Amino acid sequence: MKRVVVTGMAGITALGNDWDSLVERFAANRSGIRRMDEWDRFSELNTRLAGPIDDFQVPGHWTRKQLRSMGRVSRLAVAAAEQALADAGLLGDPSIKDGRMGVACGSSTGSTEEIKAFGNMLLNSVAEGLNANSYVRMMPHTTAANISIFFGLTGRLIPTSSACTSGSQGIGYAYEAIKFGRLPMMLAGGAEELCPTEAMVFDALYATSLKNDAPQSSPRPYDCARDGLVIGEGGGMLVLEELEHALARGARIHAEIVGFGSNADGQHTTRPEQATMRRAMELALEDAALAPAAIGYVNGHGTATEQGDIAETQATSSLFGSRMPISSQKSFLGHTLGACGALESWFSIEMLKRDLYVHTCNLDRVDPRCGELDYLQGGLRAMSHEYVMNNNFAFGGVNTSLIFRRWS
Repeated sequence: MKRVVVTGMAGITALGNDWDSLVERFAANRSGIRRMDEWDRFSELNTRLAGPIDDFQVPGHWTRKQLRSMGRVSRLAVAAAEQALADAGLLGDPSIKDGRMGVACGSSTGSTEEIKAFGNMLLNSVAEGLNANSYVRMMPHTTAANISIFFGLTGRLIPTSSACTSGSQGIGYAYEAIKFGRLPMMLAGGAEELCPTEAMVFDALYATSLKNDAPQSSPRPYDCARDGLVIGEGGGMLVLEELEHALARGARIHAEIVGFGSNADGQHTTRPEQATMRRAMELALEDAALAPAAIGYVNGHGTATEQGDIAETQATSSLFGSRMPISSQKSFLGHTLGACGALESWFSIEMLKRDLYVHTCNLDRVDPRCGELDYLQGGLRAMSHEYVMNNNFAFGGVNTSLIFRRWS
């Protein structure tokens, strides 16, 4: 078995694209959530809240030919991948193009502008807005394919379109590909572009926040006054590398991935199951050969939905007990769906490296129905740990758990 380390990390978020900017805004309780006045035309959509990236610009050196196949979700993914490769010292390195690097990446869906164009064809029998690249921008594996093509990567391509676990499954499957010796390097993560259709998915389930006139007060994961989730967007990518390969080229190592667990609820498409959530965490611990006591912090899924918050925290508490610190960065960025597993893995590693952990924004009073845990509230907390866990849970009953180890 090979050891797997993280040598590059990057993300595109509503609050910034580097950790120093992000942590400054986290410390100031500054949220990326705003009222979406542009959604007022959707009269049957109740929520008006989202976490958009208002300042995203396509890098000036990208060519028109490269951009043709990329909708917004792929542009976010490729931009994060480019920054992660640069962070790893591999951007432009010919070794990534000879089959030694692959891609594992996903999103909940492809770009919805293209879905709209195909829908218009079905509804109105016209092909307006459709061209040779429309399907490539729409297809579920558009992020993975575009990353591979943009950088000329010819290793394994693993699409992970599994809603809220797309990013964490991408990291987990990339970790396994390297661990079992299939190739030495992988780009792994996920992305999502903001679309009112995604808000409508949760609106139809009565699961969105309606604090439309107080955007900075929502979402409120684990809080007894929460009223639902808020959708966001972003992209996050990690460069994973076999340890000896990284050491041989003198790479800087951010952390080691030591455990991955994934399973399915097998019960209901949208109702989370506490028992299988816990089992996913146990699988990650077994993969890492660790006891629960070894984990110092859990980065929770924390969507601010009643069923999700309660099931997740009850499962976490039953495994780790009340001493376990937990928080959710979705409180600052909203639920970035396919990107959240990758972004929260990046955040987990930064917190592990710097001994400074981000609290849950807007968490004033923990819902007594949530599991008994050490909820991070009110501000950043200094802690030092060797291992942290990042958990994500998705529609369809998909559960993932990743364990990262401090590198020193």
